[in-house]
Amino acid sequence: MDTLNIAALALFAVCWLFYQPLLKLLSRQGGALNTDLTVIRAAWMRNMARRENRFMDGQLLAQALNSASFFASSNLLLIAAAAGALFNGDATFRHVSSLAVIQTSSRLLFEGQLSLVVVALARGLLDFIWAIRQMNYTIAAIGSIPEGLDDAGHHRFGDLAARLLNPALSSFNAGVRGYYFALAAAAWLFGSVPFMIATVGAVGLLLWRQRASPAARAIADLRTALETHAPTTRPKGRDPSAPA
Repeated sequence: MDTLNIAALALFAVCWLFYQPLLKLLSRQGGALNTDLTVIRAAWMRNMARRENRFMDGQLLAQALNSASFFASSNLLLIAAAAGALFNGDATFRHVSSLAVIQTSSRLLFEGQLSLVVVALARGLLDFIWAIRQMNYTIAAIGSIPEGLDDAGHHRFGDLAARLLNPALSSFNAGVRGYYFALAAAAWLFGSVPFMIATVGAVGLLLWRQRASPAARAIADLRTALETHAPTTRPKGRDPSAPA
């Protein structure tokens, strides 16, 4: 592997491994979509604890659970396809290297390129699996909340449920983020320069969606409205989760 490929791989590793710590650092300044969502979800769980009929809350959580299951299944199919091409050996390498757009100098480099795609997808799959398990824990928590609570009880049990829900959806976001980096890793097949451009582009797109997209601005306004309406909406331990 030449120097340019090594530099591109190092850039990808830094962006992939340090994106979430960077987002947490930026979130301390406010205005990050996922940080604002932790406040909104906490408000949701407090409202849920007040309701006698929590069927709607269960349905909303079931939709998130179905989405996580769909992404996990799709992720597993992509891993199987990439791993199948990787372990097919010489046949795959001969067919792929004959394409003019593919830039791979040796079978070893080609296997490294495919392996990186598989690793990025596998990490996302683990995040989806953990998200599904935590959502199931949240469903059990919602079902266990007693009725007839006073306001203090609503806040207490709502906050406890939010402590399960926020990490669950944070893991889901991390799994979705894995697709961005898997696509950037796949760009390595087209050369080291497209690989670097795709990596920087993925990070830039994720940060834009977190801080400057219309959805981020709308979520920030909703958080402000909730905190104005009920100042206690802000949880004590905010969890700046991974981007959507």
